[in-house]
Amino acid sequence: MNRMVWLGGVAFVAAAGVAAGYWMGTRTATRAPQATAAQNASTGAEAGAKQERRILYYRNPMGLPDTSPVPKKDSMGMDYTPVYEGGEPASDGSTVKISIEKVQKLGVRTEAAAPRELVRIVTAVSTVQADERRLHTVAPRFEGWIERLYVNTTGQTVRKGDALMDVYSPELITAQQEYLIALQGVQAVASGSDDARAGMQRMVESSLQRLRNWNISESELLQLQREGKARQYVTMRSPTSGVVMEKPSIQGKRFMSGEVLYQIADLSSVWVVADVFEQDLGMLRVGQPAAVMVDAYPGMMFNGKITFVYPTVTPETRTAKVRVELDNVRALLKPAMYAKVEFTSSRDKAKVLAVPDSAVLDSGRRQVVLVELGAGRFEPRVVKLGMRGDGYVEVLEGVKAGEAVVVSANFLIDAESNLKAALGGFGQGAQGARPDAKAPANPAAGAAAAGQVTHRAAGSVEAVDPAGGTVTLAHGPVASLKWPAMTMDFRVKDPALSRSLKPGQKIDFEFVDAGGGGEYLVVRVQPAAGGHGAH
Repeated sequence: MNRMVWLGGVAFVAAAGVAAGYWMGTRTATRAPQATAAQNASTGAEAGAKQERRILYYRNPMGLPDTSPVPKKDSMGMDYTPVYEGGEPASDGSTVKISIEKVQKLGVRTEAAAPRELVRIVTAVSTVQADERRLHTVAPRFEGWIERLYVNTTGQTVRKGDALMDVYSPELITAQQEYLIALQGVQAVASGSDDARAGMQRMVESSLQRLRNWNISESELLQLQREGKARQYVTMRSPTSGVVMEKPSIQGKRFMSGEVLYQIADLSSVWVVADVFEQDLGMLRVGQPAAVMVDAYPGMMFNGKITFVYPTVTPETRTAKVRVELDNVRALLKPAMYAKVEFTSSRDKAKVLAVPDSAVLDSGRRQVVLVELGAGRFEPRVVKLGMRGDGYVEVLEGVKAGEAVVVSANFLIDAESNLKAALGGFGQGAQGARPDAKAPANPAAGAAAAGQVTHRAAGSVEAVDPAGGTVTLAHGPVASLKWPAMTMDFRVKDPALSRSLKPGQKIDFEFVDAGGGGEYLVVRVQPAAGGHGAH
């Protein structure tokens, strides 16, 4: 009986254990698919997040403005760097980032580059001059004496044909008598042969032409024919209307053939000759309108046009003369007056891509603008500029239409974000990327910091500047930076090292990116196999 009870208890315990094991197995089997599903969902979310971060385009590794929709290499064999959606460009040192709070505090203002019609005003000083084509002189072609002056003051106004002076000349008297004798001879042979009449007529015309060649006026010749006798004093008359500019003649004076006795200028039209700086000459052309202002008539403007640009430049002032012609019917403009001329220059009404003048950071060697990328990111761009006008400057290269450029607080951004280091990504780096071309390196911001990536290369010493602490090295390819072989300048960490290096040495060296923007610092040098004298 006891044995039967004991066997029944053992069977009960075994059954309970099997039931408990089945229950635990069922719970584990239920939880495992749930955990696996949750893990798979998490992994899928991460994979989806990675897939969503797609590449927008590929940027030039040297910071040049060209991009590519597909992977490619530049002319030096360097890979273009990817730019991801919603993220900053790959770390190429060509952008700067400032917090949104800083941007607001600095008062950053931007404006989009857009096509504009640029108009530029070129201003120059000038003087009023008589039109050289309207100057006349009275210079008798015979010798004589001034008997009487009718116009005896400088500045006197005369009209064409007005009497200037009476002159006495023995040559004139002889010529008149020859003319009168020839006239009498024509009358004497009136009934003679045709040959005789023709011969006498030729003598009359010859004598008359001689008087005309001496600038004896037609009115004086008609009077000679009417009176039929030689006049002792012949009247010289004005050849044009104008103002007497010079009058060296004096009553009773003896003059020689060709001597100038009067200079008369027609001032109904005058020249304004402006001195234009040579850098502005490219903005001017013949036919361009000009506005002239003189101090004598405040608020009055005279309008004219450019008629001639002189072909020479004055070495002392670096200016060239530009001639403007003006009507002067009212005789307000007088020779030797000072005037100011304004030339309005444009590109034939054609619109050009332009940005405000204030957007350009000019270092003298290059011009840079800051392009806003959003979220406090700014990209420095080297630009090529054209003409200026109306507070704007034409952009030939570097910026596209619609891109926003910083027009205020750009100098503060420079100071706030160490813009020079960012510029080094496409300034010094771009120069150094050209084979066999020297790329000047700016002084490093400090010694190499701990944790910086060290790059190794082999090369030879081209030049050493102990005073500046720099060395020019012609090195081979640098795999860690994907650099091809090139020649470039490096800063050395220890000045004593630069003094010990000699041109021609073969060395192995290590360097770091000390400034974070393309400023490289040599930290270690050792002799290369077959080299000599390195440290």
